[in-house]
Amino acid sequence: MKQMSSDSRVGYLLSVVIAVIFVLLPFHALFTTWIGSNLGHLDVVRVWKEIILVITLPLAVVLTWRSPKLRKWLRQSWIVRLFGLYILLHIILGIWAMADDRVNSTALLYSYIVNLRFITFFIVCAIATASSQLLIRNWDKIILLPASLILVFGIVQRFFLPSDFLKHFGYGEDTIPAYQTVDAKLDYQRVQSTLRGANPLGAYLILIITTLAIILRKNRTFMIGALIASLMLMFYSYSRSAWIGLGLALATLLLLERPKLLDRYTFFVILSGLVITVAGIYLMRSSDPVQDILFHTSEKSQSAQSSNQQRFDAMRAGVSDIINQPQGGGPGTAGPASFRNSAPPKIAENYYLQIGQEIGLIGVTIFATINILVGVELWRRKEQQLARILLASLVGITFVNLVSHAWTDDTLAYLWWGLAGIACAPAILSGRSKAYGKKQKLPET
Repeated sequence: MKQMSSDSRVGYLLSVVIAVIFVLLPFHALFTTWIGSNLGHLDVVRVWKEIILVITLPLAVVLTWRSPKLRKWLRQSWIVRLFGLYILLHIILGIWAMADDRVNSTALLYSYIVNLRFITFFIVCAIATASSQLLIRNWDKIILLPASLILVFGIVQRFFLPSDFLKHFGYGEDTIPAYQTVDAKLDYQRVQSTLRGANPLGAYLILIITTLAIILRKNRTFMIGALIASLMLMFYSYSRSAWIGLGLALATLLLLERPKLLDRYTFFVILSGLVITVAGIYLMRSSDPVQDILFHTSEKSQSAQSSNQQRFDAMRAGVSDIINQPQGGGPGTAGPASFRNSAPPKIAENYYLQIGQEIGLIGVTIFATINILVGVELWRRKEQQLARILLASLVGITFVNLVSHAWTDDTLAYLWWGLAGIACAPAILSGRSKAYGKKQKLPET
């Protein structure tokens, strides 16, 4: 039996560590809250994956140092260049905000972690995949095996467990709410499974359902059962942005899988379906279920203010901040990190507005360009299942980020961007200097 070279062993070890992170991520909120609430030091427990990522960086450096292709990719890929510029902008504006007393050290550090971790993970996953075939050959298992447990627990949570069951794992006012409802009505309890909330679960399910839809032919009984369970949990998450995001993702996937379907007849059928759906919603707009499920408010509302109005006001405030301070207020002055700042928190209910609030118009332009370049690279690799899944889910998750801070969720950010790094690895393996060029086949699973 042929022995692996030292570089292959290092690549394999790095890939194993990454695979472990992938598998544990969907349970991150549950076990960190449980451990942190019992042992204390919750913030330290929550950064377990960042600690592991930092520990693995020397392995990635060794692989890069020994590989001319990796060094060339890191030097000349526009995706990596923009990543570097994005990180540099965070550092410069962070120092400036600290010197101007607009952000404290805790909020700044938290912002660096939340905003930059998935960038690092993308690069590390790409390096690992360029050195070992473990991740590219097992990506489907890495996604779906943990997801199956998430689905089972979510179904049990919805139909068999008391609403506050998660309080036994440390959920509560000081950590993560034990349960969420629509318009403060227990009849509309929102499923969150082991994710940190119903909206993060919905965004996560966009990736899972898209994956199940594309590999449905494998182990069909399991896949169909998982798909039904996923759609059920998606519904009971009552995450309207995730519903729309899923629709956009599946429509994109359909066009990628069957491009010939985009003809006049299909367009007419889809348009007719949309018209009928909108008309039905309009005719039933006064019914309690439609008001609660679709509009998250009703004439019998028990909430002091509509969540729709709160979101609109937050977005308007975010736009105003960017207009008044186009250079940004500095990392940590907006988004989840701003809860740790000395100043009042700023939550724009839009991830792109958050980036604009923190690092200005230049920063949000860089981030948007990174998304476009990664999307282009996935398009160029669309003959691969993983690339099609990620491209379709990117469309859906991008919409979700327009009405929430989806990329700040640990599970979704690490999973999607890590898988994107795996999918983009052919750009390295083919020896191309940029993230564009000829296609190269990788093993399908």
